[in-house]
Parts: sequence; structure tokens; C-alpha cells
Amino acid sequence: MSKVTLVIGNRNYSSWSFRAWLCLRKCDVDFDERVLPLDTPEFEQEIGAYSPSRKVPVLLDDELCVWDSLAICEYANERFANGRLWPEDASSRGLGRCMAAEMHSGYPNLRAQLPMNFRAVNRRLAIDPAVRSELDRIFDLWADALTCHADQGPWLLGDFSIADAMFAPVVIRLGNYGVTVPDVIEPYVQQLLSDPDVQLWREQAAQERWIVEQDEAGEG
Repeated sequence: MSKVTLVIGNRNYSSWSFRAWLCLRKCDVDFDERVLPLDTPEFEQEIGAYSPSRKVPVLLDDELCVWDSLAICEYANERFANGRLWPEDASSRGLGRCMAAEMHSGYPNLRAQLPMNFRAVNRRLAIDPAVRSELDRIFDLWADALTCHADQGPWLLGDFSIADAMFAPVVIRLGNYGVTVPDVIEPYVQQLLSDPDVQLWREQAAQERWIVEQDEAGEG
């Protein structure tokens, strides 16, 4: 068996690390973790030995290096899960890939104004029109996907998929910052929050003591 290592940033702040880690967990693959705390001299000194982009996450599978979160999810799906992290149906698979790609490249206002912070429970932030527009787009995407796959399971595409991993940090932000969600997607939000792997990551994030000041937003 090859040696698989996932290099991640702080669990509390690194949404991209969370996405890749969640997919690996759903693949039932045995992997090691290496945490490099963000915005520290340690990170700057060590990241170059792992990642050509000097960013996390990065997956090391023996001599192979995969250094982008969505690429890691796709690689893990093919390498370890026999494709089960996407639906067999081509239309559903296409929808999911569009959703994942849109999350991967979009929503800059949401990212900037509602920073990822697992420990920021019961924080409150003002939601400006730019963020509200992006949230409305996400809610519409989720509602449409859930409606189309309601008879197949509780996740966006029925079963858990890469699309769920890509949007998981958004769900955390919604809960922590008290963002109201439409009734039609509330069960999905609770489904993700109650997932054992999500809860494990949250528990591990709560034990960290590193602080990234720029991601400490909102009033508690």
C-alpha cells in the first residue's frame, strides 16, 4: 500500500483543507495528517517541501503530489472510492461538478466578509448586498439540487458527494454567524452539521490554540 499524507493548515481556519480532508474521510482511506499553522514562520519554512504552490492542502501519495483542494477531491474519488463520490447518473454528475467548480472559483465577498472560523460560534456580522447576493445564489443552487434528488438521499445529489465537501465550509459559516437559511434547505444544513466527520473536525479545531487575527471577525 502507498503512503498517503494530507498536509493541511489550521483546522479552525483552513476551509480548503477541510474540503479535501472530508473527501478523504468519505473514501475510507488510511492517511496521515501534517498540520502547518497558517501565517507562521513554521509554515513559510516548511510548505515549500510539500507544495509547489506553497499553499495547503496538498496530498502526497508516495511520490505523487496533488496540490489543489478540488483536484485532491477528484483524485481521491478515482484512486480510493471507485468513483462513488459522484452520482452514476451523468446529469446529476454534471450538475455536481458545476456546483463544485462554482464554489471553487466564486463567492469572493462571502469568503472575505464571513471568514472561515470554526470557533466563532454565535458571532454576528452585517450582511451587505454583495454577500446577500452570493448567499441567495448558493441557496438557490442547494434548493434546486435537493429538490431534484429528494428521493435519493439527504445530500445535495442524494448521497454524499464532492459537491457537499466543497460547500461544507459555507454551512459552518451560516451556523456560526447566525445567517438565516430558507426552510427548504434547513434539513440539509442540519444533515451536514450532524455528520460524524464534520463533528470530528470541529472538535479538533476547538483544541487548537493558534490565532489568525484577520479571520477573527464579528461580535460575540
